[in-house]
Amino acid sequence: MKKLFAEFFGTFWLVFGGCGSAIFAAGFPELGIGFLGVALAFGLTVLTMVYAVGHISGAHFNPAVSLGLWAGGKFPAKDIVGYIVAQVIGAIAAAGVLFVIVSGKSDFVDIGGFAANGYGELSPGGYSMLSVLIAEFVLTLFFLLVILGSIHHKAPKGFAGIAIGLALTLIHLISIPISNTSVNPARSTSQALFAGGEFTAQLWLFWVAPILGAIVAGIIHKGLFDKE
Repeated sequence: MKKLFAEFFGTFWLVFGGCGSAIFAAGFPELGIGFLGVALAFGLTVLTMVYAVGHISGAHFNPAVSLGLWAGGKFPAKDIVGYIVAQVIGAIAAAGVLFVIVSGKSDFVDIGGFAANGYGELSPGGYSMLSVLIAEFVLTLFFLLVILGSIHHKAPKGFAGIAIGLALTLIHLISIPISNTSVNPARSTSQALFAGGEFTAQLWLFWVAPILGAIVAGIIHKGLFDKE
């Protein structure tokens, strides 16, 4: 249960900090943090929680990460379902808190896109379904390669959180204009449930592409890099 609570709180912080920065601070008049600030916020959420609870649960905070670690031989199959459930619940809880906060604004009308992920008309840059699918697949693949490499027993000790956090920052710098950046099905689910409409209809892609990318990364790492 400690592991599941750690995954819940870690994923909550990722969604609250990352999506919260996009909702509240990215476009704030004159002082907005923009894409760079949102990218950094997502990276910082993971970096901080890796050191806060990583020693308890391994700091996955992402169904794709759990499945990628399993494919790479670093995570037992029996724990996958529990981790994914905890991650999704944590993400939805964070989105719920974000909704309560944003709906309390004096000129609130609706939540708009709510930092949800999308393709086509829902892509910030108008990118097609194929473009988004490729981007999410490739970015998640490399995210898992960074994770698997940084936690390897031959990697320098104590620096995994920094590498993982900076990798997620870089991923967002690349892909916020493409898809609003997912690489995390739990994060996509939480925002789509509140944004509704076509965001919910497009949610399938943000499960399929990250999970496939993560599993391929696990296979690559196990076959090519995880050798004595």
